[in-house]
Amino acid sequence: MRVLLVEDEFELAQSVIDYLKKSEKINCDYANTIDKATELLELYDYDCFLIDIGLPDGNGLDLVKIIKTKDNKAGIIIISARDSIDDRIAGLNIGADDYLVKPFHLSELNARIYSLVRRLKFEGNSIFKLNEIALDPQSREVKINGTSLDLTKSEYDILYYLITNKNQVISKTSIAEHLAGEYVDVMNSLDFVYLHIKNLRKKLIKAGCTDYIKTVYGVGYKFLME
Repeated sequence: MRVLLVEDEFELAQSVIDYLKKSEKINCDYANTIDKATELLELYDYDCFLIDIGLPDGNGLDLVKIIKTKDNKAGIIIISARDSIDDRIAGLNIGADDYLVKPFHLSELNARIYSLVRRLKFEGNSIFKLNEIALDPQSREVKINGTSLDLTKSEYDILYYLITNKNQVISKTSIAEHLAGEYVDVMNSLDFVYLHIKNLRKKLIKAGCTDYIKTVYGVGYKFLME
């Protein structure tokens, strides 16, 4: 899962990033302004946005409007010190999915992220089932025909990314960005994507799973469901 946090309080932002990355293994990008967030929005695909209202270069609600105009299917959670009914209604009316008032417990934020993603991507189910595959986003457990499959973090992240974008062609660059975030720019090659895909496919097939991952030569990969 990949999240974009838009927050100008550095200490709070660092706490959220550390918690999500270390405790929940969520890839979390960070922006402290609307301009930076808009730039990242153009570059990467996100499952969820965490947006503060009071930002140095404007109102976070304006960023929500920008996200919605792009027909982005990701969830949006507003995090704000403003606890007024008017702010809550304004945020929800323009397309935000949830509103969390500061200060908040990081475990509650995490629970709301997973609840929102389950509702939007997995139709409210805590475990996503696709033929013989069962995927639990919170525990990061994958089962094939009821048997647990041992995947590395990168292999799981790729499988999750492909499944939640099934029947769509995903470029190697997009997969690399999903795994490495902004650090992908300093990499000399995208060969690591091929290696992770190769190992993932081998594990899935060995476990008795249909080979759903198809190579689109010269472009990337597709999780093909007939």
